[in-house]
Formats: sequence, C-alpha cells, structure tokens
Amino acid sequence: MNLSKHIQHILIGILMLGSTQVQAQQDPQYTNYMYNTVNINPAYAGSRGSMSIFGLHRTQWVGLEGAPTTNSFSVNTPLKNSKLGLGVGYVNDRLGVIDENTISLDVSYTIDLNKKNSKLSFGVKGSMNLLNVSYSRLNKFDPNDPIVLTDISNEASPNIGAGVYWHNEKSYLGLSVPNFLENDRFDNGTVYSSMNQRMHYYLMGGHVFEINPMLKFKPAFLLKAVAGAPLQADVTANFLIHDKLTLGAAYRWDAAWSALAGFQVTDGLMLGYSYDAETTKLGRYNNGSHELFVRFELFNKYRRVNSPRFY
Repeated sequence: MNLSKHIQHILIGILMLGSTQVQAQQDPQYTNYMYNTVNINPAYAGSRGSMSIFGLHRTQWVGLEGAPTTNSFSVNTPLKNSKLGLGVGYVNDRLGVIDENTISLDVSYTIDLNKKNSKLSFGVKGSMNLLNVSYSRLNKFDPNDPIVLTDISNEASPNIGAGVYWHNEKSYLGLSVPNFLENDRFDNGTVYSSMNQRMHYYLMGGHVFEINPMLKFKPAFLLKAVAGAPLQADVTANFLIHDKLTLGAAYRWDAAWSALAGFQVTDGLMLGYSYDAETTKLGRYNNGSHELFVRFELFNKYRRVNSPRFY
C-alpha cells in the first residue's frame, strides 16, 4: 500500500470512526468566501440587487487519494417591489468514502438604515443533507471488527440556520450559523461509531479602499468557530485594477497561504481562481488546493452597474 493510501485511511479513521467518541463534522471551506457568502449566510440572499448565479469547484490536497472535493452552486435574487430576497443552493462534498449532497433554501429581509446607503439584512436557511458512506471501498483488516459498518445511502438530515448581514457599497459585516440542529448523522447502535453535525459560527467582513480611480484595495476576513475544533481564521488582501482584474493573497491561520485572481469579463460575468499551499506537515504529501468559480448576474432594465459592488 502506498503512502497516500495510508494517509487516506488515517484521515478517514480520524474523521469518521474514531474510538468511543462522537465525531464532529466540519463544513466545507472556501478560499473565495467573499464571493460565496450566501452559502454560509442566508441574509446575503438578494443583497446584490440582481439575480446572481454562482458556481464553484474546489479540489483540495491534489495528489492525495481520498482528499476533499467540493462543488457548490447557488442562485439568489431580490424579489420585485419588496424587501425580501430568495436563494437556493446545492453543495456536493466528497471526502474519501463520504459523499454528501446538501440542498438549501434562503429567505432574507432587508431594512434600509438610510446612513450612507447602509442596509441591514436578516436571513433564515432551511436545508436537507443526504449522506452516503461507502465502507465497502475501505480495506477491512478485520471483517469482524464492530467498527466496520454497512454502507449508508442517502441518509437525510434536515436543518435550519440564520444570519444577519450589514452592508453598504464599500463595506460589509456578517454573522451567521448555517445549521442550528446538531443532528446525529449516523449511529450503528454501539459506542464505537457515530458522527454528528455541530453548529458552525461564522463572522466575516470586508471593506474597499479607493487608492486612486484605477486601483482599489479590498481586505476581508472570515472567522469560523465550531466546538471541538481549532478556530479557523482567514485573512485576505485583494487589489482591484481598472475595475476588471483582481489579484491578491490570503492566509488561513496555521494552515495555508493562498494566491487569488479574478477577472470581470463583462458587467455581469466574473471568473476567479485561487491556489492554496499548505503550511502544515500534510503539505509534504500533496500539491496544494485549487478553487475555480464563475459568477453571472442578470440585471433588469432599471438597474445597471453604475455603482459597482466589490463583493
């Protein structure tokens, strides 16, 4: 058995089987979180003032068999002649023998604060997660071991979440909990194996500084906290050149450095890419992580990009 398979089995064992303890499950992570906000904060739905269609693909730890792969797709829009926003989303997340599909519905309500065009939005999220675990793909050293379970197929777990999001044309700040319910994902009826969802707390923010008419500086941050895991902190510094080209760098505390790039092809179409280089010992066994995204926006005849949003 090669080294990557050894590491895969170790990862799966830590994340899923454990010993006699309940394992907490982590939500997928994103380097381009500032563009994928609705995935973690339902209050963002409709905040851009137009229908926004977003797709993202993330391949983590390239070269390491069984490493995470995430695909995310969402559509959100304001509802005409109201202060409501609506969004739908889909996330597929794969890690080794685990394959999850999550479908979500977001509803937001926005209050106009009338201060520098500031708005405050409140949102709720309803989601359904379908869990698949293919234990039959693992090498079983002891077929009689009680930890070895039968395959799991489309085990459903409903959940609810909420968030609040303040923003104007150049700043934003959001706080959210996408999943309130700490569901048992599976339990084989013994003390050996179970996994559950834990509440994830997200705090994110950013601002746009106009250095000159052709150059803008866009710092952003994301904090994620979950019981039983270290605090995750992302800090990002992007530069927007001629309102077209975005170049930047990011640091995930004690985990990775990232390079980011984006291009505003048209008023309604943006493409982006990021590369993560691990700073942990795991970096010796993989070739980094890649993330690609595309955002397409449909503007109505009353709203064009006269005062562009930068996030």
